[in-house]
Amino acid sequence: MAARGHVQDPNDRRLRPIYDYLDNGNNKMAVQQADKLLKKHKDLHCAKVLKAIGLQRTGKQDEAFTLAQEVATLEPTDDNSLQALTILYREMHRPELVTKLYESAVRKVPSSEEYHSHLFMAYARVGEYKKMQQVGMALYKIVPKNPYYFWSVMSLVMQAISAQDEKLSQTMFLPLAERMVEKMVKEDKIEAEAEVQLYFMILERLGKYVEALEVVRGQLGEKLTSELQSRENKCMLLYKQLEQWPECNALSRKLLLKNPDDWQFYMSYYDSLFLIMDQGWAPPSEGNHCVEGEVQHSVAEAISFVEERLAAEEGKESRPLRGPYLARLELICRLRKRGCPEEHQLGEPLELMFQYFVKFGDKPCCFSDLKIFLDLLTPEQHMQFINRLMETVPLQAPGEEGAGLALPEDTRALQRHLCVLQLSRALGLQHALDAAGKLALVRELKARYRHGLQFGKACLKTELQFSDMYCLMATHVCIDLWAETGDEGALWQCLGLLEEGLTHSPSNAQFKLLLILLFCRLGAFEPVVDLYSSLDAKHIQHDTIGYLLTRYAESLGQFAAASQSCNFSLRFFHSNQKDTSEYIIQAYKYGAFEKIPEFIAFRNRLNRSLHFAQVRTESMLLDLFLEADISSSLEDNVKSLGLCPEEDDIPWADMRDNRDLTVLTSWDPKDRQLSEEQRRQSLEEESLWLRLRSLTLRLAGSLAALAHHPVARNSEKAAENGLAAKSDIMRPLLSQLDTTLQDAARFIERGVQYPFLGPPSTRMATALASGGCQCQAAAFQLAVHLQELEASGLEDTTEVQTQIGNSFKSLIAQLQDIFNKCKGNLLEVRDNQCKTQPSLLENLVFFVESVCVVLWVSSYCGSVLRPLKSSLQKKKKKKKETTTATPVVFSGYQEYTASLQTLLTEALDHIKEQEATLTALKMSGLSLQERELTEEEGRFVQAAMDKVQSSYLRSLQELRELLRKRADTLRSLKI
Repeated sequence: MAARGHVQDPNDRRLRPIYDYLDNGNNKMAVQQADKLLKKHKDLHCAKVLKAIGLQRTGKQDEAFTLAQEVATLEPTDDNSLQALTILYREMHRPELVTKLYESAVRKVPSSEEYHSHLFMAYARVGEYKKMQQVGMALYKIVPKNPYYFWSVMSLVMQAISAQDEKLSQTMFLPLAERMVEKMVKEDKIEAEAEVQLYFMILERLGKYVEALEVVRGQLGEKLTSELQSRENKCMLLYKQLEQWPECNALSRKLLLKNPDDWQFYMSYYDSLFLIMDQGWAPPSEGNHCVEGEVQHSVAEAISFVEERLAAEEGKESRPLRGPYLARLELICRLRKRGCPEEHQLGEPLELMFQYFVKFGDKPCCFSDLKIFLDLLTPEQHMQFINRLMETVPLQAPGEEGAGLALPEDTRALQRHLCVLQLSRALGLQHALDAAGKLALVRELKARYRHGLQFGKACLKTELQFSDMYCLMATHVCIDLWAETGDEGALWQCLGLLEEGLTHSPSNAQFKLLLILLFCRLGAFEPVVDLYSSLDAKHIQHDTIGYLLTRYAESLGQFAAASQSCNFSLRFFHSNQKDTSEYIIQAYKYGAFEKIPEFIAFRNRLNRSLHFAQVRTESMLLDLFLEADISSSLEDNVKSLGLCPEEDDIPWADMRDNRDLTVLTSWDPKDRQLSEEQRRQSLEEESLWLRLRSLTLRLAGSLAALAHHPVARNSEKAAENGLAAKSDIMRPLLSQLDTTLQDAARFIERGVQYPFLGPPSTRMATALASGGCQCQAAAFQLAVHLQELEASGLEDTTEVQTQIGNSFKSLIAQLQDIFNKCKGNLLEVRDNQCKTQPSLLENLVFFVESVCVVLWVSSYCGSVLRPLKSSLQKKKKKKKETTTATPVVFSGYQEYTASLQTLLTEALDHIKEQEATLTALKMSGLSLQERELTEEEGRFVQAAMDKVQSSYLRSLQELRELLRKRADTLRSLKI
């Protein structure tokens, strides 16, 4: 809370108990204590604010805000009140009110350094860069300290970055910032590294690379000391911008002589070398080649340079560095791409990679080092390479233990053997095996995994077992078998293996991620919630891997867990705004100016996140499906969500796909890995599905607006009331939905497939195949016909009434069709094997969603027809007519609601029947003898089956409960 060091101030002593209560979370006592104090000291403003904080934290926001404003209007200048109000406004997410607070404080005490700096930081929170610049300069005039001056300069840079007009940035803001820094340089007032960094940033953004180079090389550059090789890295960056390849080459070479293991400089060295060669550069006849020293400009020199680095490593007594050995392979790669015959001078790739394995095979990084050079081997060399590597792995002679396998005697030998297996999988040798070969490989990997557990007996629970990778690879081979043969037995064995792996390595994230993926593919969401929770995802991971959870949350019928998952993700995105502001303030305080644009770019990246838009949309739809017209009306729900159907607030043009699509370990060959084209297709599919869901949500919002503002008969009167615009929202949205459905159908026709360990497909294919999306679109189209009927009345609307009658019949037929696709058993035992049909569960969820949409439209339909019927009956009574026929729309509606009631009863009976079948299903007796499972393995497989069975039951219960509530609301739709 606020500072409490000045004990001599009696007010501080009086306020201390309230601070203590608030700090300890005892907010009610804080409010009581504040009330006691205010009875004695009515003018103690801080006590009133502290009471407001207590009220805010107990959920009484309105009272808290009223109290705070009472104090704020008095424009306090005491430190305690100002700090307390700042805390309160931050908790209320009203940072703009803090600026007003300190503006008045600065007006009253214009010479206060503290209030000016607080005002500057308040402006920083809301991004008022122009005002920050002015306050920074005002601060510098009061207290001429360098940091304040450079706060002002940085604020100019931020105006340049945030300006919509790039020309304005380049001609006004950045040149002014440059002049301000130059003034300090000329007066020799530059003191800190941060100030030089800022100067460099300005010159770089202005494209003045030559001037920036002079700064880095000159006296000011000597201050760049916080990072290792800071000057050299900046010089390298500028040489590349200026395309000064000789300097780039010479500097890279110089840095590699100091540190021959720095891979980035090998890349710069090779890039610059071949660009120099392509340009035909020749060294001058006299003097240095360039300011950085000697330049190498031929392949022969590059070969000689690499060999010198290798010779230096070979001559060392200590363990050699990996860099030079990998640099040789990289050079062969580049020479081969250019068709240079000199590549043969460096040696045969197979032999060089073999030697690398001999030196570094016991390092876990050996596989990832060699993987990028596997293309250097011909297909004929693949088996030869693996056999040669295997010969060097020190394995014990086969014994009884481990089914007669030659096993490693220590962890280094185990790591070498693992590396060989990983390389063989990356070369496609495991994929080439037949089904029997793969089963044998799984048996071998399981035996090696269990043998390797002895090396990790002393490991902590948070540490991974040395042999975990054997277990993971065994599951990958099982997945291959399942994908190729469709044999679900392989999948159950895979789940059992992962469950077993987690008992020995409870912290293995790869086991958990793969289990999440497999359970979701089987349609079982219940076990996934705890698995994801145990991953303990931190901060940005909610955006990068959150899709693994939220993709399946709602689609598998676990609505309570889905709502929780969405809210969990949304909390991160909403807190990001507040958190980033604090990072920016800290960056100003400590002079880390180059980080400020990074923080803002980070905030923007999260605000434009595809995952954020998806979770927000799905969360609102889920709220409507679960609540609208059950606990409260659709209009009230739409209002509470703050949904505005007229506005599309998703940044389609700037959407950022922040998903980590390679989070699952894969050793597959390149042709089986996720390609760039597949990444692009995945983003296209996700965007199409998001557009469909967003339009469905907005159409639901516009339906609520219609129900709230009935269409006036008199179009002029409607225009006066601004209702015509409201009633016209649906048509353009329906047109967009129709176009998007066509785009989605075309995408699905392309039959895009992703690798199993790549991104999961969206729900789009299932939605269209089940007919759910088409049914929902038809329901909203019915609402448009009802608008026309409401606007024109029963007379002269025969055609519209016929359309409405046909829509009623069509909707029942469509719902019946979706329901027919839900029939079948989710889980059953056939031929002594457990078979699943998770697609039935997804279809059932789409059926329930479609029922919700249809019932919202039916409710609106009732609200339109009821007054029309009442009006017609009044007319009949006046004219005493009994022969006039009742309009078909009324009888059609009654038949329609009766059919709906019948269909919902049928669906509820089907779900109850499924629950009974699932409950009665006994899977404990299932044998998996053909898998040759031990009793212990069988227990793990059984545990996985039980989890799937339990999850299906939970999903069916939640779907039944929601459908029952919908059936109850349907009974109230009579006219």
